[in-house]
Amino acid sequence: MLLVLVLLVAGGCAALFAAFSNEVSKTVTVRYAVTGDARDVTIAYSFWNDDGISSRSETVATLPWRKTVTTKGFLKGGSLLISLSGSGGTATCSVTVDNDSPKTATATGPSAAATCSGF
Repeated sequence: MLLVLVLLVAGGCAALFAAFSNEVSKTVTVRYAVTGDARDVTIAYSFWNDDGISSRSETVATLPWRKTVTTKGFLKGGSLLISLSGSGGTATCSVTVDNDSPKTATATGPSAAATCSGF
C-alpha cells in the first residue's frame, strides 16, 4: 500500500513538472500598444524569456506606438508602463499575449501614468 502511494505521488509530481516545463518552453507572442493624443510619452515594457526578465524604455513624440515580441520561456508577468509629459493628453496602454484578452489602462492629464500588468 505504501509503495502504491509513493508511486502515485511521484507520478503526480512528474505530471506537474511536465506541464510546467511545457508551459515555460512554449513560444508566445506579446503585443504592446499605446494609443491616444498625448505627446512625448515615455514607454517602459518588460517580458520574461529564457534569460530572465528583459526591460526596454523609450520616449515617443507621437502615438500610436506598437511593439511585438516573440519569446520562449515566458512566465506570467511583465508590464507596460506609460508616463505622460507635462503637456498632458490621454494615452491608453494595451498588452495582449497570444490570443488572450488584452490588459489595458489609461492615463489622462499632465504627468499622469498608467500600468498594464497581470499578463
